[in-house]
Amino acid sequence: MYETLKPATAWELAGMIATCRERRLPIDVSGAGSKRAIGRPMQTAVTVSTLSMRGIPLYEPSELVMSARAGTSLSQVEAELASRNQMLAFEPIDLGPATGGAAGQQTIGGVFAANLSGARRIAAGAARDHLLGIKGVNGRAEEFKSGGRVVKNVTGYDVARGLTGSWGTLAVLTEVTFKVLPWPEDTATIIFLGLTDELATELMQTAVGTPFEVSGTVHLSAGLAGRLRHDGLKSLGTSLTALRIENFTPSVKYRRDSLREHLKVAGFVKAVDLDAHDSIAFWNELRQLSVLPHGQKLLWRISTTPGKGPRIVAAVRRHMEAEALYDWSGGLIWLEVPATADAGAADIRRAVATHGGHATLIRAESAVRAAVDVFHPMAPAVEQLSRRLKTAFDPDGILNPGRMYTQF
Repeated sequence: MYETLKPATAWELAGMIATCRERRLPIDVSGAGSKRAIGRPMQTAVTVSTLSMRGIPLYEPSELVMSARAGTSLSQVEAELASRNQMLAFEPIDLGPATGGAAGQQTIGGVFAANLSGARRIAAGAARDHLLGIKGVNGRAEEFKSGGRVVKNVTGYDVARGLTGSWGTLAVLTEVTFKVLPWPEDTATIIFLGLTDELATELMQTAVGTPFEVSGTVHLSAGLAGRLRHDGLKSLGTSLTALRIENFTPSVKYRRDSLREHLKVAGFVKAVDLDAHDSIAFWNELRQLSVLPHGQKLLWRISTTPGKGPRIVAAVRRHMEAEALYDWSGGLIWLEVPATADAGAADIRRAVATHGGHATLIRAESAVRAAVDVFHPMAPAVEQLSRRLKTAFDPDGILNPGRMYTQF
């Protein structure tokens, strides 16, 4: 990469992409660069950064909707929402610290381009479920928009949600419009101690199936729990399984007590409670994956059916050491493994293929990411559809070429 371009407007961005297309210059599409170390290494000539496209042109708290330019920092968006006691309900994960960057650097455009959601996804849905509309520029250098400011404006092909999770390989987002929700008045967390992976996923699934509106479920192995910042929790020396409840204050107390009683009948007794202050600190820490810090070990993200998570981890542990953080009642696994030339890809993908799911390599050196499939191999039908989308949006393959898959 030998040039960085920072367009301030969509028409300026379109002109830059048109020039790159004419000259066949591959483009590294970037926001703040907080996720640059994710994906296959790219050979690009130009970096196009959205950082100069900042600001919040629309915020209607009473309508629970906001529009922000793609280069606006997530921290600015959340600060503005917090001033009105509102939030992004899907609780976006911050991968910066886990991949060697700083916390709080990612842009709102990058949040939706990657479609990475946090613990509240089990209750509120994924990032793409909150996206109402987008504006962007595709690889043809064409400005486009999709969706609107309310759900009823989304008709026909839902391009806006279709572009989430494309990691900048189809278009450069210039503006996103999304739903927001009020902050809960109160929150509490119940933490069960010493459960095995199998019992923890059983507990989490049972809790989510109750009428007590659990909004977060996570299980940490003893090794990962020992890395928490909370002195009281990390000193326990055991695995931790956390359940979060959010609502009005009287309701939180009722739901917490009722949930504990319900789970006691199922045999889950040994637990401690976190108050609102400690609960918020605990879930914010997990949102930054602080227990999986950047270092010598590699990091995988595995999505699967909740009940199958422990089977996948057990299968991987037959071949290598592994520390696991289970989110989404066990449906999402952050798996830390030793550094090897192939990141353990063969054994991990075999375990996932046996039990079902998808595995993405999140953290590894560039040489390793160049040698293995970083994103999960596509089924033939999905690959055919992906090729058609790439041809429609970026026929010359100049946007983040090869970042997700070598063939396009």
